[in-house]
Amino acid sequence: MAVNRTPVLKRCRALGLEPAVLGMSKKSSRESIRGNRKISEYGLQLREKQKAKFIYGVLEKQFRNYFVKASNQSGIAGENLLRLLESRLDNVVFRLGYARTRKEARQIVGHKLILVNGKRINIPSYRVKAGDVIEIREKSTDLQRFKNILEVTGTRIVPEWLSADHAGLKGTVTSLPDREQIDVPVNDTLIVEFYSKML
Repeated sequence: MAVNRTPVLKRCRALGLEPAVLGMSKKSSRESIRGNRKISEYGLQLREKQKAKFIYGVLEKQFRNYFVKASNQSGIAGENLLRLLESRLDNVVFRLGYARTRKEARQIVGHKLILVNGKRINIPSYRVKAGDVIEIREKSTDLQRFKNILEVTGTRIVPEWLSADHAGLKGTVTSLPDREQIDVPVNDTLIVEFYSKML
């Protein structure tokens, strides 16, 4: 499987993102120096797409498939796209506070530590639905790893569309998110414009 090995802080600087968006507390002392170069319309659209891909840890082919699926759904394509990305299992584990970053959430899911409605799921891209119950496998709830994670993420605000029970290490998807409930710094309209020229 392809893996993007570019240092995270370097990518954040290049895309103008705060590392906190990814769940990281690190900060770079360097600044991205771009001079007074004006970015073209295409460049702005491309950067928004790259931002969304980087935040959710999705590679190009999968991201494009999400866009095609979002375009075929009723409603606004950009909002549908972000809703699809937010409903990925790895993102939900991150949002509930059971992982410090989405990358760590993907690892936790891949290691078969997550149950969805009582069934073990190890596919990070698995799409959750309203009413789904996500929990840490019972054998793993005593792991020091999750105690350490909750020390860091305990103060993180859980989105309105999720409810979390940190004591039981479980959460429920109460509904799928509206655009206002998705706090990623991405302009989905520019992503739609980018793909409307490409597809």
